[in-house]
Amino acid sequence: MDASLVDPRDSGPLAGPAARSRPTSIVLRMSKPEAPTATTATTGTTATTGTTRIIPARTAVGFDARRGQVLRIVDVEGGQVCDLVAFRLDDLTEWISNGRSFDSGSKILFTAGDVLYSNKSAPMLRIVRDDVGHHDFLLTACSPEMFRVQYGVTGHHPNCLQNLTAALADKGVCEHLMPTPFNVFQNSTVESDGRIVTKPPLSKVGDAVELLVEMDVSIGLSACSASLCNGGHTKAIGYELR
Repeated sequence: MDASLVDPRDSGPLAGPAARSRPTSIVLRMSKPEAPTATTATTGTTATTGTTRIIPARTAVGFDARRGQVLRIVDVEGGQVCDLVAFRLDDLTEWISNGRSFDSGSKILFTAGDVLYSNKSAPMLRIVRDDVGHHDFLLTACSPEMFRVQYGVTGHHPNCLQNLTAALADKGVCEHLMPTPFNVFQNSTVESDGRIVTKPPLSKVGDAVELLVEMDVSIGLSACSASLCNGGHTKAIGYELR
C-alpha cells in the first residue's frame, strides 16, 4: 500500500506502476519504505485505551463478530489506513467482495448507508456512521512482492497480506484466500485517464467508521504497513466491537 507518488498494490486488474500517487500531476522516483524490522508477520496486542483496542502500527488482529454487533474503527493518531477483511464464520468459501459490492451498490465509493456484500451477494457489513466519507475498495493488501517490485526490498518488510493471514490463521485462512480489503480511511481516486491516485488520508485524530455486522463473521483488521498512503509514516489504529 505504498509508493512515492505512484503507490500500487501488488495484484488485481487495476494495480500497476501508476496505481497510486501523491497529489501531484508528475511522477517522481520511488522512495524507500520505512525501515523493515526483523520480525515476520505479526498480530496486534490487546492494549486498550478506554474501550478502544489498539492495533500497533504495521500489525493486525483477528476476531469473530456476531450479527447485530457494531464494529467501530477509529483513527487514533490521524492519517492512518486500516485494511478490513471478513469471512463468514466457519465458512471460508464466503468472503467480503469488492466486485459484488460494486454490482449491488452500483458504485465504487462506500459511505454511511451503504452495504458491503460477500462473494455470494449476501450483506456482510453495513456502514452506519462515517466521519470521513472516503475509503478505498479497489486495491489489494500490500505484500512482500509489492515491496520487492516497487522498492527493491529483498528482506522481510511488514505487510498487510502476511499480517492479516497470521491474524486469521486459526480460522484456516491462507494467503491465496485473502480477498481485496475494504481499506478504511484510504484516500484513493480514479482519474479521468484511468490511473488510481492515492493521497494522504483525509481522516483526523478521532475520526471513526461504524459498521453494523449483518452476518456472523471472522474479521481481520490491519494497521496498514505502507508509509506513503498513510501520509508518510505508519501509525496505530483503534477498534471497538459492541
